[in-house]
Amino acid sequence: MAELTQSEVAERDAVRGTVAAGGRQLEYEWIGPAPEAAPTLVFLHDGQGCVDTWRDFPAALAAATGCGALVYSRAGYGGSEALPGPWPVSFMHDEARGALPQVIAALGVRDGFLVGHSDGASISLIYAAGADDGGGAWLRGLALEAPHVFVEPVCLESIAKLPGLYRQSELWRRMVRYHGANAAGCCESWVDVWLRPEFRSWSIEALLPRVRTPVLAIQGERDPYGTLAHLEAVAAGCGGPVETLLLPACGHTPHRQQRDATLQAMTTFLRHLL
Repeated sequence: MAELTQSEVAERDAVRGTVAAGGRQLEYEWIGPAPEAAPTLVFLHDGQGCVDTWRDFPAALAAATGCGALVYSRAGYGGSEALPGPWPVSFMHDEARGALPQVIAALGVRDGFLVGHSDGASISLIYAAGADDGGGAWLRGLALEAPHVFVEPVCLESIAKLPGLYRQSELWRRMVRYHGANAAGCCESWVDVWLRPEFRSWSIEALLPRVRTPVLAIQGERDPYGTLAHLEAVAAGCGGPVETLLLPACGHTPHRQQRDATLQAMTTFLRHLL
């Protein structure tokens, strides 16, 4: 599937704004149908992402499925309000149980899916594990890229290299372009929390049996932040149906590095559930 042109993206009726959630003002973009007109795809970005790092992928997936797309930046990312560090080890659980349900309620999401990448995929699983507690009746399924289920040495080794990489002027300019005044904070706080000794025991494996909604989990064969053990854990641990897809010649960001295959797989999965 080819990338949308700028005019085609604009025609998806994108609306940008801010929403109060988790005690902060968060930026969001809504693309396509409103929640009363169609199901909604709620996008959750990775540990260095935001609304804009998804590029045109939400618009493309919304167009392919007939859904609306809600994309938001977590506190401390993109144009959202800053989140002073140090972050707690529980930051993903806090998002899943705090800001995310508040965003969903405030913007009127009533039916749809979570689409998560990396940390956003883990947050999606944590949220879905609590769906039976009464707040997740709207949720039909999860489309995930590179979920973290536990902490591996290969992930910590890759994260430890990031501060040196961000000292490169071109990469740092890109961070500032996407995150503005939040650039330094989101990089330093995220690296700090992942590399703390107490974070090494972080795991969501015990929650997976409570994830009963259908799941599609995609991972790149060359992902420097995790081995195939995460896909295997999701497939074996979730309490509902799970589909997995391993993409060759792909790293940690399937929706960019293997865009067509990722878009096709998610479209097929979501259409089946619709």
